[in-house]
Amino acid sequence: MGKINGCLKCLFIFFNVIYAILGCVLVYGTARATIYSHQLSAVGGPGLGWAWVFAIGMLGISCLGIYAACSEKALMLKIFAGFMGVGMIIMLIFGIIMAVTRNKVRDAFMTLTSEYVKPILEDEEMRTMLQAIQEAVQCCGVASAEDWGNEIPESCRCSRSSYSSYGLGYGQCKSKPQGFKGPDSIHAQTCSDFIYMYVDLAFKVALGFFFGFAVTALLGLLISLLMIHQVKRHDGAGGSSLAMKGY
Repeated sequence: MGKINGCLKCLFIFFNVIYAILGCVLVYGTARATIYSHQLSAVGGPGLGWAWVFAIGMLGISCLGIYAACSEKALMLKIFAGFMGVGMIIMLIFGIIMAVTRNKVRDAFMTLTSEYVKPILEDEEMRTMLQAIQEAVQCCGVASAEDWGNEIPESCRCSRSSYSSYGLGYGQCKSKPQGFKGPDSIHAQTCSDFIYMYVDLAFKVALGFFFGFAVTALLGLLISLLMIHQVKRHDGAGGSSLAMKGY
């Protein structure tokens, strides 16, 4: 018979396996996001250094939890409980930092200028992405049509028959700025509101993620403390029994 309640042990291992898989997914996602880290930093987004620490830490701690439960060693469970306590505090700190960063990014979008956006659009992949957004959403530029320099692309072309189903005022037309090449009639609305809508959604998901993990870390701490208590009780009972038998 094991030292820890069988159902509690299986439940503990099950959730640690899930978080280990999630840690692998986060490592992969962070590796992919590294490609766009320069563009994210340019608009006030956070760096990916902490993302790497978080992803690898989640994977490592989950593996530690699985080993601690399988080995039923009090020391391993204590180490895991310590990580859970520290992790809960870190998740709360990350959540607060994410909330502050969200406000900074919002302010950056509200004060965007073409001079700020033009360096970002020098990247060909970013230009292609923005053109795809312009065609789908019926907008032109991020801060203004001048983001494209002297030549406005065809994706900004606007016709009176165009419409948009996004409910953000898209689909209206205006004349191109004087001295610029490109379509005579372009979309009046910029893409900043649409882009920020999805950026803000990502921040909301991240906030839920961090604060949700803080609650999960608290539960992991409580369960690991309960398992430590069961191991100590089992070892104590075994030691007393051996002592009485020797006597």
